[in-house]
Amino acid sequence: MYLNVIQLAESLGVEESVVEGWMRNEGLPCVRDGGRLLFDRAQVAAWAAERGLAAKAGFLAPAKTTPGPVIRLEALLRAGGIWREVNPQETAPSLERIIGTLPGASPEIRRMLGQRARSPGGITWAPVGHGIALPHLRSHVALGRDAGLLAMLFLSGALGENEKPPDGIAITRLLFFIAPSPRAHLELLARLSSLLRDPETRRLVLDAAPDQQLFAAINRSDEKAAISPPREGQK
Repeated sequence: MYLNVIQLAESLGVEESVVEGWMRNEGLPCVRDGGRLLFDRAQVAAWAAERGLAAKAGFLAPAKTTPGPVIRLEALLRAGGIWREVNPQETAPSLERIIGTLPGASPEIRRMLGQRARSPGGITWAPVGHGIALPHLRSHVALGRDAGLLAMLFLSGALGENEKPPDGIAITRLLFFIAPSPRAHLELLARLSSLLRDPETRRLVLDAAPDQQLFAAINRSDEKAAISPPREGQK
């Protein structure tokens, strides 16, 4: 069975330009049929498995299973860590170092994600107000359920970005995350947005509270989400 570029991009949860980049730089096997590019399903599946990429949708996806457990933010934060007194001018290199610690991913995948982060527009900053932003990779990836992280970065000054924050308050707190799949990416955005709407948790983040207090607040959020997980199809 052969897939076209659109079908393969859908299956791996990336943009078509990412697939084309994999062909040029990562040895993604393909067949040219006139003006079309075709991909052998078995070859692509083997190539993706070698690089720790997991298909979550479309033509490469495994059979559907019952919904898994709610993502635990505490586990992701312990993977990504809490970074204090980060020089705003060193934000980009700090994010790249964090990517280099991504669990459940091969060195090749970490290097590829680091290259994406360095590229112009590779990071979406997503300011949420109160001096907080949720930076993440612009292109979502399917890394597998054991991959992913959340990192808190407390900057020593204001982040100098061209885009103005929605409330005009300079950004000094970052919650950077990498989700294991495009679907988990949406869940993490919703969870983190909900987390920061809680006044007490937001205060802890803004005050750069001790690690123990931050982990306790995240754990409380996890316990609450486990009791009332989002319904299927809920945004």
